[in-house]
Amino acid sequence: MAIGRVAIGVTALAWPSVPARPWVGAAADDVAAQVFGRALGARDLALGLGALAALQSPAAGAGSARAWVAAGALSDALDVMASLKSWPELPRITRWLVVFSAGGAALTGGAAAVATVASRSSSASD
Repeated sequence: MAIGRVAIGVTALAWPSVPARPWVGAAADDVAAQVFGRALGARDLALGLGALAALQSPAAGAGSARAWVAAGALSDALDVMASLKSWPELPRITRWLVVFSAGGAALTGGAAAVATVASRSSSASD
């Protein structure tokens, strides 16, 4: 999840219309949408790098990794809510793709946050 988040973040920073187009359609080419696309890219890059660092560091406790992974899941869940709030204005076909992918990422991230704590707790007791 964290590596995927970093990849999306880098892509959105370099080419903000690429990940934004499925979400907002042709508006992805507007300057305002590109500013927001880059801001979301920066968010995803920071969340992904934070999660990777916490997961790789033996000094980081399970709580740190869990917090980063959970923050990513929360941001994905909020993306779903934002999409649902603007549902009628979003592109008819790709809005489903966005909601399902963000919703899936939110559920997977939530499960990963729980699993991170469980796996780090069991390895710490070994």
